[in-house]
Amino acid sequence: MRPTDVLPGQPPLARPRLRHQLLRRKPPEAFLAEAEAPADGGGLRRTVGAFQLTMIGIGATVGTGIFFALNAAVPEAGPAVLLSFVIGAVAAALTALCYAELASAVPVSGSSYSYAYATLGEFAAYAVGWCLLLEYAVSGAAIAVSWGQYLNDLTQRVFGVQMPAAISAPPGDGGILNVPGAVLVVLCGLLLVRGAKESALVNTVMVLLKLAVLALFVTLGVTGFDPAHLHPFAPMGMAGIGAAASTVFFSFIGLDAVSTAGEEVRNPRRTLPLAIICALLAVTTVYVLVALVGVGAQPWTAFAGQEAGLSAILAKVTGAGWPGVLLSAGAVLSIVSVTLVVLYGQTRILYSMGRDGMLPAVFHRVDPRTGTPVLGTVLVSGFVAVLAAVFPLDVLADLTSLGTLVAFTVVSVGVIILRRTAPGLDRGFKVPGYPVVPLLSVAFCGYLLYGLPLPTYLLFAGWLAVALAVYLCYSRHRSRLQ
Repeated sequence: MRPTDVLPGQPPLARPRLRHQLLRRKPPEAFLAEAEAPADGGGLRRTVGAFQLTMIGIGATVGTGIFFALNAAVPEAGPAVLLSFVIGAVAAALTALCYAELASAVPVSGSSYSYAYATLGEFAAYAVGWCLLLEYAVSGAAIAVSWGQYLNDLTQRVFGVQMPAAISAPPGDGGILNVPGAVLVVLCGLLLVRGAKESALVNTVMVLLKLAVLALFVTLGVTGFDPAHLHPFAPMGMAGIGAAASTVFFSFIGLDAVSTAGEEVRNPRRTLPLAIICALLAVTTVYVLVALVGVGAQPWTAFAGQEAGLSAILAKVTGAGWPGVLLSAGAVLSIVSVTLVVLYGQTRILYSMGRDGMLPAVFHRVDPRTGTPVLGTVLVSGFVAVLAAVFPLDVLADLTSLGTLVAFTVVSVGVIILRRTAPGLDRGFKVPGYPVVPLLSVAFCGYLLYGLPLPTYLLFAGWLAVALAVYLCYSRHRSRLQ
């Protein structure tokens, strides 16, 4: 052990200085011991298998990137948005391999937060934890806003009416309060309170429905494919491709969501890496196919301002109303799974931070009947519901991308550090091509970070400033490593 590595319960020899508090690490052995034998006896239950975990990864990913981000990214890059998705997929693939190694070495809840705590130190882990909280909360709100758009499209096609904009869109998007988005978040929160096993089952059904709907889009949409729509291929040049890649990258958040389930998965050292890699392959295939059919079925200029874009494309291609109705209905149901998994991931990160003393213990309390952190889930759902009700979609998407990229970068660096500090640690999976793959992952994430707009960085800096203040005034004094 190094001077900054402190085991829980170890009596301090002297009050640590701030520098030592910032750098102290929690050994992987301590994580594993707490996961298997919680000090308060209220640990999470291992009820999730490999297939359900893969569905969690797909459920958290497919939906945000296709049902919404395509309409935002195509105006930035034109038909070259295909390359934007490929760039995002390559960056996600490199990071997925790093996630797989750390998840097999430290198979606990908390995702990048826990990995950073074991490798970079307490304050780095705390900052990453706040990045993840921002990432999950904002993405959950963004998905809920997108869901409201498809709900309006569905009611228009079936009943010929829509909800008034005042109650179906957030301020800045023509409304006053986004009621459908807030209701969706609350309903998902109630399901999560019932239990992880029940939530995983509902998510699996919704993911299979989602994939069937997107398969229908590809099958029907390809009949309207026109190669002329792919010219000019990159009207905005490489700058547009990079900007679009940064925009759509938030749709790969599902990889991180898989690793938040580390303490509720059976045989985690094998299951976590397998689910991460399988989810990435499935998500990338779906994204590229749907994006290719979408930009080939209508001019790229038609995507700007187009709500429920996939449904509108099918209506144009087929000239019939039923495919659009079916797609909108599928989107309304399947986007629920994305919201469900995002809320699930955030509650598990808060669970880990509460266990370590970084946040109040209320987030770590598990109901003995349901085996879930009930109060933490209620608080998270309420917060995300407010975000979904009052914030416009474009602001939420860019903030999610920034938080995701920061977390991915930390994971990639963490692989290198843990290889050096704990070479003998049991790893169910090792990154091939080490250390080139982790370094390439950092480089790709840096490239995507460069493409984000300045206002997003300013909002993010404000969020981290709040995190620093809370750490200095509260968390460092209540850390279990204190």
